[in-house]
Amino acid sequence: MEISSRLAVVSGGATGIGREIAHSFAAHGDRVVIIGRRVELLRQAAEEIDRAIGAKVVFPVSADLTDPAQVQHAADRIAELGTVDVLVNNAGAIITPPAGDGLAALAASWRHDLDTNLITAVLLTNALLGQLTRPGGRVIMISSAAAQRGGAGSHSAGSYAAAKAALHGWALGLARQLGKDGITVNVLAPGYIQDTDIFHGQDTPDFVAAKIADTLVGRPGTPADVAAAIGYIASADAGYLTGQIIGLNGGAVLGR
Repeated sequence: MEISSRLAVVSGGATGIGREIAHSFAAHGDRVVIIGRRVELLRQAAEEIDRAIGAKVVFPVSADLTDPAQVQHAADRIAELGTVDVLVNNAGAIITPPAGDGLAALAASWRHDLDTNLITAVLLTNALLGQLTRPGGRVIMISSAAAQRGGAGSHSAGSYAAAKAALHGWALGLARQLGKDGITVNVLAPGYIQDTDIFHGQDTPDFVAAKIADTLVGRPGTPADVAAAIGYIASADAGYLTGQIIGLNGGAVLGR
């Protein structure tokens, strides 16, 4: 295969949606950096993607993206590979409920969720800001339909929805800031996506059936659906698309 000069960075790239996005970039000839905390999962994902496409193009970088020092170390390693053409801030998770009653436990849970779903993107993006291709760079945030319709009522769902919604306001301001440099910034907000571990095993048959019934197309989303949308947003053809919140939810949340 022909390897392009593009370099894409995907946080949370060892599993689920992030891995599918990384695989899609690699399959189209891009070099890809995948970032995550779990070293062995990163190495395994990189080896399997490289083997599947028959080229060494995936580079695992281990970092806890809530830790500024580790983020800077990751950015320094990425700099050795060249400028960054595409940054996909995919890292995030629904955090378990507060570990106890009272405001202290609630505050700790919310701060953890904000760190995991918002601060990771803020730190990584700012660390790589000077390395983004000008013009032509692409910054993409992976949000959630929960940010548009609210959480499901629990403490953990509420903090997750709030953290993802915070990505929206920050990304829109970033789009204004970087537009003059020819860099686009967009948010993709998926609905229910199967074959990920974000629900921690809580996606029972009844849960899945309810999520599918909520769509207009009668099926769940897949990591491949997300990767395909990211592929367009990251492409040269999408140079006029910036500052947008793009829903990918089968019609579960109508355009707004």
